[in-house]
Amino acid sequence: MTAPARTRRRLAVLLFNLGGPDGPEDVQPFLRNLFSDPRIISLPRGVRHILAWIISVARGPSARANYAKMGGGSPLLGETLKQAEALERRLNRRAGTEARVFVGMRYWKPFIPDAARAIRAWGPDEVVVLPLYPQFSSTTTLSGFDAFDRSYDGPSRRVCCYAANDRFIAAHAKIVENWLKLLPSEPGSVRILFSAHGLPEKIVAAGDPYQEQIEATVSRVMAQVGPERDHVTCYQSRVGPLAWIGPSTEEAIRKAGADGKSVLVVPIAFVSEHIETRVELDMDYAELAGQVGIKTYARAPTLGVAPQFIAVLAEEVDKALGSTTPIVGDHDCGAQHGYCPRRRAA
Repeated sequence: MTAPARTRRRLAVLLFNLGGPDGPEDVQPFLRNLFSDPRIISLPRGVRHILAWIISVARGPSARANYAKMGGGSPLLGETLKQAEALERRLNRRAGTEARVFVGMRYWKPFIPDAARAIRAWGPDEVVVLPLYPQFSSTTTLSGFDAFDRSYDGPSRRVCCYAANDRFIAAHAKIVENWLKLLPSEPGSVRILFSAHGLPEKIVAAGDPYQEQIEATVSRVMAQVGPERDHVTCYQSRVGPLAWIGPSTEEAIRKAGADGKSVLVVPIAFVSEHIETRVELDMDYAELAGQVGIKTYARAPTLGVAPQFIAVLAEEVDKALGSTTPIVGDHDCGAQHGYCPRRRAA
């Protein structure tokens, strides 16, 4: 018998993120996967894998101790699954569309190749690859695209960045405004620290647009909050001997303490709670703030499953589906940004 014709188009969305260990025993292999990525360490394969093993062994104990502060594992998968469910519900409100949102992680289970196989088995009419990194970097979004391309040979559309999306900016501005109402009200008493994950300077110099996109995001958010307000863009999670973009979040906190400021930290590049927010920002830097004399230290939440953010993701899916090009993005990268996938495709 002939199978009945589909009455609705099948839309598959791959929602991908970094990933994180489920428990203490996963920490070392997770780190090994991370540092084996050529987008993270650009050395010959054999050397890179040996170095990744050495780093994972050396950093394993301290990383396990940090994950233990959150119960032993990362909350990132659970957060991502909630975002996927919310996005799938929103996409399935539309007539004529049967949407499924698949979750893939770059360095831990479920891996992006696992999600790619599940997408292929489902047999969609259209595929959109959507990162949970608002700002593009070769070390995050491009690495995820690489993993997908190695696992899926069918046509797909992809979103490379969306931090310039008006809804995204408005969602962040609203969070900042709401939190400022809860903090000391004296003019100029609060400094907003927009904290993003850092990158080695050499990656930015090689054509990665990440830092420019972060700073553009902050500029647009502050245009709505009030550009006259005291604020700093800073970068966290610096590791290793290389020079990293700055100022670091640690330096910004020390400076705020010296200046007698209260602090509101806004995780401007993170859309999910994980080790960088719950341990580094909420515990390590909160302790530092107390040591340097900051009386009020507050941290705004990530966007998570806020309806405004799910609307952003749905809007980016629509942009990809409606585009005449296979890659869409909201930031206009310059000629110096050789890593920009839209420029490379063009």
